[in-house]
Amino acid sequence: MGRLLGKRCLAVLGLLGAASFMAYRSRKFSVLSDAFIQTMHALDESIGWDRLPLPLGILVIVGDRMLLRQRNLYDTGKAPSTPPPPLEIVDPYHVTARTSDGSFNDLGYPHMGRAGTRFGRNVPLENTYRDPAMLTPNPRVVSRELLTRDEFQPATTLSLLAANWLQFMVRDWLSHGKGNISNPWQLELAESDSWGGEGHERPMRIPRTMQDPTRLPGEDGFPPTYVNTETHWWDGSQIYGSTKQAQDLVRAHQDGKLRLNNGMIPPDVLAVITSEPGSWIGVVMLQTLFALEHNAICEQLRAEYPSWSDDDLFDHARLVNSALLAKIHTVEWTPAIIAHPTTRVGMRGNWWGLQGEQLYRWFGRLTDSEVLSGIPGSPTNHHRTPFAITEEFVAVYRMHPLIPDTFVFRAATTGEILEERQFPEVTDRHVLDILGRAPLADLFYSFGVAHPGAVTLHNYPRGLQEFRRPDGKYVDLAATDILRIRELGVPRYNQFRRLLHLRPAASFDTLTDNPAWAEELRRVYNDDIEQVDLMPGLFAERRPQGFGFSDTAFRIFILMASRRLKSDRFFTNDYTPTVYTQAGMDWINDNTMSTVLRRHFPSLTSILPEEHNAFTPWRSLSS
Repeated sequence: MGRLLGKRCLAVLGLLGAASFMAYRSRKFSVLSDAFIQTMHALDESIGWDRLPLPLGILVIVGDRMLLRQRNLYDTGKAPSTPPPPLEIVDPYHVTARTSDGSFNDLGYPHMGRAGTRFGRNVPLENTYRDPAMLTPNPRVVSRELLTRDEFQPATTLSLLAANWLQFMVRDWLSHGKGNISNPWQLELAESDSWGGEGHERPMRIPRTMQDPTRLPGEDGFPPTYVNTETHWWDGSQIYGSTKQAQDLVRAHQDGKLRLNNGMIPPDVLAVITSEPGSWIGVVMLQTLFALEHNAICEQLRAEYPSWSDDDLFDHARLVNSALLAKIHTVEWTPAIIAHPTTRVGMRGNWWGLQGEQLYRWFGRLTDSEVLSGIPGSPTNHHRTPFAITEEFVAVYRMHPLIPDTFVFRAATTGEILEERQFPEVTDRHVLDILGRAPLADLFYSFGVAHPGAVTLHNYPRGLQEFRRPDGKYVDLAATDILRIRELGVPRYNQFRRLLHLRPAASFDTLTDNPAWAEELRRVYNDDIEQVDLMPGLFAERRPQGFGFSDTAFRIFILMASRRLKSDRFFTNDYTPTVYTQAGMDWINDNTMSTVLRRHFPSLTSILPEEHNAFTPWRSLSS
């Protein structure tokens, strides 16, 4: 009886949320919609979504998302700009295919989300000027005193694949490009600072973020803007590139496939990948895996549509592969890293709605409501603001503590340790050596049975606090993270919370439930709670049950995780068998991270059950 009442409660609350959402979606801010938002926000403030019964917690998150869509989407395109570069010539069939640079996703505004367009904002533009106290406190001091990893703190509910998956995704969504070292930020170093040696500069020099080339010169009274060198869309650009030149490099130009040599990325492509700052074995593993997956999709499509051209096969395989990546991230990676019961249901609801996966498989979408039937296949909606990845989204995804210092490589057949390497030994030029020594099945098994780091204070990888740039100079990436967030005009922790409709921390003791951390924060920030940087605040705060990152960061996630789907016509209006083919839709529906791994590495089949979430720990052969 209790379970039945729970289901009825969920249905009633779902209908209430759907009704409110329908009013919101039609832009009629009715009394019902406003009352729903205000009630849900009040519940969140007074109790917290994570402490409410699951059905009510989901409705609170829906209400919070509606509130954030109303008040936390800002367009930086209003700043005076130079004429955008001409669009590539697009054939009619690109109406149903992704372009290389992300243009023409929105057919009425073809530059939206294109590579080389500006990052957006989740806070009012008047709050996005560069921090006037750029070097206070010194970012190097923040790094040393608050972030340094004294002892590795593992996130034991996750497999290490969760760490490289996130960096793999970030490479799809965003990049500010290479910084300008000709006029760097300079961090003075204390005499007691051990920073030194060849390539270690004193003072520490950190490149400035490149200026916006689309901005008209001169003073215009508008806050600084910055440009995304990648496409803003969730389109697999970390595999396919964000330019026609990059795409041609990876394509075989035969049967729609990508270039692979014996199941591996060719040396010339690997040379390009490993020359990029921050390249490491974890990202290359996933680039290889989903290049293999692209080619497997091409073979399925070729069997279904033997008359299709190379371009037909490539374009459709890219659509399917990109959607599979988005699905895996939404219903597998995210529920693993924010494993609260409410968010597990909520993230699956983002994809399938309250009707759930089984009803979707039986009957398809029951309604165009994203709440009831999920975002994929619902109507496209930019919520009055052109789509763009935001600087605030970039800031909260700086989760480098996920990276361990030591990597243990094991044989997938026996669990035997093959070798151990420190993080600098799995980056850039070392990637080629690792790929020449270890089969990919062994690498994936090694990551599956290892853990990432917890995203907390005092858990920043040592290898990234002394990180060798491509120019041979060393930099503290933790200090760079702190500096970069200030430079890009993202508010500090308390102001960030206010602008996201959350209560600010009243004191250091209320910011964190760790008394030692509270004292350290107080000392570093000179007893001024308002000066606490965003990243240390996120790492220190109390988090909901099962969460791998903070509730404050989750607010950006509530807004932007759904927006990356909702604004993309290939996940909304054009997420149909007509565009994807029925074979393509079936591929997306039937596959998970585990099935992808099992398909390409059959030796993992006995270790990784098909139903197992690959981002949680795998069965270890050595235990």
